[in-house]
Order: sequence, then C-alpha cells, then structure tokens
Amino acid sequence: MSSEAKSEDDLREEIGTFLQANFPQIEMHGGSAAIQNLDRESGEVSIQLGGACSGCGISPMTIQAIKKRMVSEIAEIETVHANTGGGGGSGHGDKSPSFPGETTDSGESGGDDGGAPTAPF
Repeated sequence: MSSEAKSEDDLREEIGTFLQANFPQIEMHGGSAAIQNLDRESGEVSIQLGGACSGCGISPMTIQAIKKRMVSEIAEIETVHANTGGGGGSGHGDKSPSFPGETTDSGESGGDDGGAPTAPF
C-alpha cells in the first residue's frame, strides 16, 4: 500500500469507475455490478454481478477478467471476490440471455470455435 492511503469512499469510487470503464458491456447486456464488501486494510473487495449476468454463460469469463484487471490496475486491491450470486431462476428460464448480434441456433454457426463462448471484451 502507498504511504498516502485513499479513503474508503475514494477507493469505492475508483472501483466503480474501473467497472464502468472496463466493462461497459455488463450494463449494455442488462447486467449490473456492485461492490458488496470492501476491506481497505486487507485489500479485498467483493463484487456482485446481477441482472442478466445471473445465468449468463459468459459470466465466469467476465468474473475472471474483473479479478485479473482490477488487481493489476488498482494498487490498493490485492484480492477480488466476484460472483453472480444467482442460483438461476432470474426470469430467463433455461436459456442464457442473448446479446445483440448473437444467434441462439447452436447448429448453424458453422464456426470452428468448438462451442466455447468468447468474452465480449
């Protein structure tokens, strides 16, 4: 940590700005991200993804990207805990939410991606 530590409010604001700047697609796709807990002394933050992120097939990749980038870009953060917190049943039935330009027909893409989703960032 630096000798001139940020206040908790300043750090929360920096984390919020980080999420908005690095992950605008979360909101564009109907999701949300919020700080659930921040321990400035230990450098730990818990992020909750909600909305369309719950049940989304690429939310694990989004979570990994948040963890990796936040630790490298915000000096005060050493550990990031993030999850969707949704146990399903978020109004999407058995389907993940679709994104603009994405098709839901699994057999017609003809691509060679092996069925693995790609993160939109």
